[in-house]
Amino acid sequence: MPTTIEEVNDALSNVIDPELGLDFVELGLVYDVEVDGGTVNITFTLTTPACPIGPQVSEQMIEFVGELDEVEEVNPKMVFSPPWSPDRMSEDAKFALGF
Repeated sequence: MPTTIEEVNDALSNVIDPELGLDFVELGLVYDVEVDGGTVNITFTLTTPACPIGPQVSEQMIEFVGELDEVEEVNPKMVFSPPWSPDRMSEDAKFALGF
C-alpha cells in the first residue's frame, strides 16, 4: 500500500525545532508533501533564513520519513518564499508559545 501524506506528516512530527521545542508540522514549517510512488518530496522552511539548522533538519526528515514502508527516496527542499510567519502554526503551537 502506498505511503500516505498523513503517514509522512506523522513521521515529520519527530523533527523538532531545537530553539522552540516544537515539531516542524505544528510550527507550520512544512509547506508541502508530495508522495509519488516510493519517492517523497518535502518542501519546508525555517523560522528565519539565518537559522543554522537547515542541514540537520534535512537529515532528520530523510531519516524519519525514510523509515516508512514503501519509501525509497526522500527529497527535502528548503525554501524561504513565502516567508514563514506565526500565522502558519497550529492552534496548539500558538498556545504553547503564547500567541
